[in-house]
Amino acid sequence: MEWSFVFFLNSALLGVGLAMDAFSVSMANGLHDPRMSRGTMCRIAGTFALFQAVMPMTGWVCVHTIVELFSSFEKFIPWIALALLGYIGGKMLVDGIKGEEAKEAGELSAGALLMQGVATSIDALSVGFTISEYGWLMALAASLIIAVVTFFICMAGLRIGKKFGTKLSGKASILGGIILIGIGLEIFISGVF
Repeated sequence: MEWSFVFFLNSALLGVGLAMDAFSVSMANGLHDPRMSRGTMCRIAGTFALFQAVMPMTGWVCVHTIVELFSSFEKFIPWIALALLGYIGGKMLVDGIKGEEAKEAGELSAGALLMQGVATSIDALSVGFTISEYGWLMALAASLIIAVVTFFICMAGLRIGKKFGTKLSGKASILGGIILIGIGLEIFISGVF
C-alpha cells in the first residue's frame, strides 16, 4: 500500500471499529463518575488511545518476527478480555448494589484503568496481521491515526456517560458494571464462536 487518501481513510475506519469497546467502557466510566474532571477524562481517553496504538504495532512486530508464537496466543485474547472486564464490571456492580458508589466514584484507579486499556485493545493485536504489508513507517502512521480516532471517540463516550450518570445518580455503577460485563461477554463470544 502507498500513502494515499485510501490509506488514511482505511486507518480512520479501522480506528472507529477498534474504538467501539473503548467507547462503551468510557461511557461506563462516565456513568460511574458523573463529576469527572476534564483532566481525568483526557487521562482515560489517552490511556485507551495509547493502548489502541501500541497493540497494532505489537501485532505488526509479531508478524514480522514471531508469527508462530503470536498465532498460538491469539486464541487466549477473548478469555483475557472477559476476565479483565468481568472483574472490573463485577466490582462496579457489587459496589453499586451495596450502595458504595458514592464513596467509590471519586477516581478510577491507575490499575483499573490499565486493565481496561488492555481488555479493550487486546483484540487490536490481530490488526498487526491486516497491516503487515505496510512498512514500519506506514504501520506507525496507521497506529497513530487509530489512537487519535480512539481518543476522540472515548471523550465522546465519557461525556455521554457523565450526562446519563448525573440523571441516574444512585444506580450508575450498577449500569456501568453491567455494561462492562456485557462488553467482556461480547468480546468473548465473538472471539470464540
